[in-house]
Amino acid sequence: MGTFKSQWKLPIIVVVFLFTFWIGEQQTSKLVESKNLQIREWDSFVSNFLEEHFAARPVFSVSVGRHEYDGQLPNWSAEGLSTEIERMRLAHKKALAFNPSLITKEQCFERKYLIAQLEGEIFWWAEADWPHRNPMFYTSKISPDIYITRKYASVKERMIAYIRYANNLPAALSQIRSNLKTPLPRTYVETARGVFTGMVKLLSQTVPTIFAEVDDEYLQAQFAIANEQALQALRDTVSWLDWQRVEARENYPLGKQLYLDMLWKTERVDLSLEELKKIGQRDLQRNLTALTQACSFYAPGQSISRCVEKVQGNKPQSGAVEAARQQLEGLKTFLLDNNIVSIPGDEKVMVKEAPPHRRYNLAYISIPGAYEQNLPSIYYIAPPDPQWSTSERLAYIPSQADLLFTSVHEVWPGHFLHFLHVNRSRSKLAKFFVSYAFSEGWAHYTEEMMWDVGLGRGSTENHIGQLLNALLRNVRYLSSIGLHTEGMSVEESERMFRAYAYQDPGNARQQAARGTFDPAYLNYTMGKLMIQRLREDWTASRGGRLAWKDFHDRLLSYGGPPIPLVRAAMMDSNFCSHALPERKMY
Repeated sequence: MGTFKSQWKLPIIVVVFLFTFWIGEQQTSKLVESKNLQIREWDSFVSNFLEEHFAARPVFSVSVGRHEYDGQLPNWSAEGLSTEIERMRLAHKKALAFNPSLITKEQCFERKYLIAQLEGEIFWWAEADWPHRNPMFYTSKISPDIYITRKYASVKERMIAYIRYANNLPAALSQIRSNLKTPLPRTYVETARGVFTGMVKLLSQTVPTIFAEVDDEYLQAQFAIANEQALQALRDTVSWLDWQRVEARENYPLGKQLYLDMLWKTERVDLSLEELKKIGQRDLQRNLTALTQACSFYAPGQSISRCVEKVQGNKPQSGAVEAARQQLEGLKTFLLDNNIVSIPGDEKVMVKEAPPHRRYNLAYISIPGAYEQNLPSIYYIAPPDPQWSTSERLAYIPSQADLLFTSVHEVWPGHFLHFLHVNRSRSKLAKFFVSYAFSEGWAHYTEEMMWDVGLGRGSTENHIGQLLNALLRNVRYLSSIGLHTEGMSVEESERMFRAYAYQDPGNARQQAARGTFDPAYLNYTMGKLMIQRLREDWTASRGGRLAWKDFHDRLLSYGGPPIPLVRAAMMDSNFCSHALPERKMY
């Protein structure tokens, strides 16, 4: 009997081993099959989500180059708003359902990116209730700029698109007026009124001259009818806003809880208000100290105010628009000569005066989206408001030094270069969604970085220009916190811009008002500080200053997600194995 057992013992072990191995192979095969299925399903989910998003947001779609949506405007009826919020919540739920261990590392990052993007959108649409509270929620979504300034098609084709837009505008404006809950904050009323008044001027003066060359009587007749109807709807909206002036209030604050929600849901920043404010105050003091030191060389024995006046008095003789054109080529050459960051394309930038409805801030840039081909970006600079006094209009014009760092911010290597990278991203999502803190943080970060690398050849005047731009963003940061969580008045904010950022009266008024309807404008400084910290941590073991170019290229390769997500990916090779970050409660 013992011999029989010994004869069969080894074969039984072999059979058990083979069977176990076979089971393991089957399980591995099923896991691989499941993973491959999830990988395909994620890509399909992203593609379907984007197509749904393009259909729901036609103005956004046109801006990125999907011109099958030309002329369409969103459905902002009560039902339309509810449907859009539900669409975003459903997409968020579906993204959460994907198992991050069953998709690729790149897809895992995309998943976190999309979840954060959707939470941010849901915050503004539903929790902050911007469609019912803030007219500025709509203003950028009803502009006809693309049909006028972006030559993506013949002027006749763009005229057809514009006619469709003009026919849709009255209904959209009616929905906007119905949605907004009154009384509105005073600054909201005044700023929105400026936008819509500017649009009246645009449609009555600029638009007809753009399309006058189209030799088609039928189209011209359609245009005349549609444009006049759109103009009347705009005039009605201006009149409606005039009525709102009477009842306007100072009811702009988000409040502490919504403000903290904003930081987390839009940028994945999880700090108490006390910590947040200390960080801003510390950076403000750093820049004020640097300004004091720079002024001691530039204007020895004079006050800081007199020193700043001296810098600001050096206006571009050819005007701000022409001076900016002249700056851009030198900035691009500086980037290349100093090996700062890769330039992945040869797209061009034009510089123009800002249109009447986009003059509530000094400068901005319009960049064609990922679906456009071979079109230039346009860097706009606003002239002063003609209703201001002569001295205020003169003070508003940027100095040579201020303009230099504005051009850095908007073009080289700020927004324009960032979007050259974004439009070439391997991720579909990254081509279309960029967080506020990443976008403005990067652009603002480049100002100090370019000075540190040597822009301006050590000119103290240029250094003061860079510092004044930094101080402007420092005061935005602290004004945002004050206006929305501490009971700060608009007038107190305006005084802060005069006292600590040395802004002229016109700019100070604009900036204080902006803080009420754009509470997230603290993202300029907040984003910059997060990028600076990430650069120091990432380059510490990679060569320090010698690794800056690699750092910049790596950072920009992610597109523009919330910076804490980029930090996790760059600093932790196993970041995808971690759960979504949890939020502390204060």
